[in-house]
Amino acid sequence: MGTSSTRIDPEQTEAFLEDLLERAAGAMSLFGIYIGDRLGYYDALAAESLTAAELAETTETDERYAREWLEHQTVTGVLSVENPDAEATDRRYVLPASYVEVLCEPESLNYLAPLAGLLTSVGTPLEDVIDAFRTGGGVPFAAYGEACHEGIAAMNRPAFVTQLGPEWLASIPDVDATLREGGRVADVGCGHGWSSIGVAEHYPETTVDGYDLDAASVERANENAAERGVDDRVTVHRRDAGDPAIEGEYDLVMALECLHDVSDPVAVLETMRRLAGEDGAVLVVDERAGESFTPEGNEIEPLLYGFSVLHCLPVGTVDEPAAGTGTVMRPGTLEAYASEAGFSSVEVLPIENLFFRFYRLHR
Repeated sequence: MGTSSTRIDPEQTEAFLEDLLERAAGAMSLFGIYIGDRLGYYDALAAESLTAAELAETTETDERYAREWLEHQTVTGVLSVENPDAEATDRRYVLPASYVEVLCEPESLNYLAPLAGLLTSVGTPLEDVIDAFRTGGGVPFAAYGEACHEGIAAMNRPAFVTQLGPEWLASIPDVDATLREGGRVADVGCGHGWSSIGVAEHYPETTVDGYDLDAASVERANENAAERGVDDRVTVHRRDAGDPAIEGEYDLVMALECLHDVSDPVAVLETMRRLAGEDGAVLVVDERAGESFTPEGNEIEPLLYGFSVLHCLPVGTVDEPAAGTGTVMRPGTLEAYASEAGFSSVEVLPIENLFFRFYRLHR
């Protein structure tokens, strides 16, 4: 039975109060970043310094709202103001050059603006999440709205189009060689298709079939493939990744940053194993959670657990049977799922990444 101290430390209480206020201010700043991203404010302010009226005119928004947003973004340290002592309507604001890549360049590995929208979206069905805590049920992915699937896709896009082919897959010699010659790839849980597009752009002889259950994501994925000019080799299908009726034989079957979200990961892995046939490779890329739970967690676990509580665990508990994996899928958990799905071993590939761990599953 656990024990806890009953002694109250006033300094500790005061420090916790200050910490909560800082967290609240930080959350409000993220909401403001989401507004600026959606309205095109950062793109406008990256080009030149603007007054509130000029920003409003450029973006076709309201001057009074723009002015309040500019002041909020300044006091939270996102924007700079050139003439702070001027009248409110005359002040000129600008996005610092060092922040442009973070907020305005969607294929930069430093692009983080979508995180604001994603964090906003996971709070959308909060009452439903609270109800799920009471009942043990789930919350459908669609309940999180457009901002959620847009945010997930935008967060993953830079890595998938710039690193997946030339760095990650290129570091697996047999897979790289096969795809260079013109292989077939099944991309399970592909969302907006940026992983499928990333493979097709780096391996011009390879064809990719993407699979995702979310209708809005599938539509957007096929639009993205067409816009990038790879729709002759990338096709995204609306199918349950665990559907045993999915047919085909592929040289590479991959599931990137999605397995922890599905209700029945073993069924998905069984499908992946079957689609890979006797000679195909199976690759799972998922969150780089620690090997085991510790009170401190690793450097990304506070973020992972937040997503798990608000989104991934509720979404992954909608259908039955539900494994209830959550975002913090540790290596031992994946190994257990893989073993149940018929794989003989799981190899952790030596690819360094802050957010992802790379698993190759062997028959």
